[in-house]
Amino acid sequence: MIIVTGAAGFIGSCLVRRLNQAGYREILVVDEFSRPDKLRNLEGKTFRDKLHRDSFPAWLEKNYRDVEVVFHIGTRTDTTELSVEIFNQLNLDYSKALWNTCSDRQIPFFYASSAATYGLGEQGYSDDHTTIPGLRPLNPYGQSKQDFDVWLLRQLAAPPAMAGAVAPPPAEAGFPWAGFKFFNVYGPNEYHKGRMASVIFHTARQIKATGGMKLFRSHRSDFKDGEQSRDFIYVKDVVDVLLFFLEKRPPGAIYNLGTGNARTFLDLATATFRALGKEPNISFIDTPADIRDTYQYYTQADMSKLRALAGYSAPFYSLEEGIDDYVQGYLHDERIW
Repeated sequence: MIIVTGAAGFIGSCLVRRLNQAGYREILVVDEFSRPDKLRNLEGKTFRDKLHRDSFPAWLEKNYRDVEVVFHIGTRTDTTELSVEIFNQLNLDYSKALWNTCSDRQIPFFYASSAATYGLGEQGYSDDHTTIPGLRPLNPYGQSKQDFDVWLLRQLAAPPAMAGAVAPPPAEAGFPWAGFKFFNVYGPNEYHKGRMASVIFHTARQIKATGGMKLFRSHRSDFKDGEQSRDFIYVKDVVDVLLFFLEKRPPGAIYNLGTGNARTFLDLATATFRALGKEPNISFIDTPADIRDTYQYYTQADMSKLRALAGYSAPFYSLEEGIDDYVQGYLHDERIW
């Protein structure tokens, strides 16, 4: 059985769809399941059963023999939430509990980290394990992801003795695990995310409502207005990579998951206008003062490890291709994938 946590959410539900397309039906979907707008993401998908996230750690301890792999996608992702306690509970401690069971029982464990761990990018965007402990995230969400990455790498360096462990889980022993630093993911099934939905989602809505799009003005002399850049990756590429890890079992590591190609917000807005069949109408407003000092002007994933170490060779959607598929195929009617 394949486990997907966060299965009613954005990336989790897309992963269930991709697994179904690849012929996988024995799936246990794990989530909180209280929001009808998220439950809609599971419509039309095939899975064995649903389980509340609070019950899953104990269920896994009891039923581990039935589990083929755990995709731990479900975490608290609100970057504006400031409660460290909430993130420690839902992201850090919960992930530790799942890792301990999976490493103890040698269950493949693939989990969602985040590019938010890179902070302002002062140290670049390399996923080399030696650089990870020195990263400085900008908010409690990013810090919770960073704390788990660092904790996990320490377990691999010196795994603790665990009762009933079949074998120690370090990467050199071939233990099947991987973490993924998701960059700016966009695509169908994010409709429930509100302010945390992708810039493309909000751009399309603003264009439909007003006929124009307002981007943040640059407050740095080395960037022109609208040339602030991000590594935008389409969710269909993300779940293709996750399926690859399920089927090919590359070496255990923490991997960047972006396209390796930074694109400007001006590119994004222009492509969204085109996908909607409209001429670009773009203006600029000041970046809010409360986020101006910590605003990221550039992110770009170093993808060499995924390509060289994992051996993933499939091309990624270009920004224009991804926006066309998303806007024309899904976003216009907020259709679920």
